Amino acid sequence: MTPVSPTESLRLLVVHKQTTSARTRFLRFAHGMLAFAPLPDQASVRAADAAEGDEAAKVILHPAMALGEAEQRLGLPGGSLALEHGFAIHIDTPQGEMRVLLAVCQGIDPPFAAAEALGGRFIALTEARGLPAVELQILRRAYEYIIG
Repeated sequence: MTPVSPTESLRLLVVHKQTTSARTRFLRFAHGMLAFAPLPDQASVRAADAAEGDEAAKVILHPAMALGEAEQRLGLPGGSLALEHGFAIHIDTPQGEMRVLLAVCQGIDPPFAAAEALGGRFIALTEARGLPAVELQILRRAYEYIIG
């Protein structure tokens, strides 16, 4: 499958893990869990063990650009988000392949005000009921990765 345009082929799942208690919360936007747009209809999570094909032939957006854009859109200072380099989920859509990466909030507490300013809020995994199945699969994989 050919990817959609580089800027449209990447979504971020924003997470905060409390350093002292390990409480984990995900940023939920009004449209769903992924920054900053929902996945297209009929999107599906690729099996974790599926071959990724020829990565060298694909044009992808460098994750640092996506992190910088996310910090700007959330009104956060540079360095407020860090990419979890060992995590990536490939999504198949009718428009092409997409990737979901994990952006980790670096502060002691989640940036609640920044989330609220965009109509979002930080939620625990148990508050994700009612989301589309593809988003629940993404959350499950992210949570399993985070807790090890």
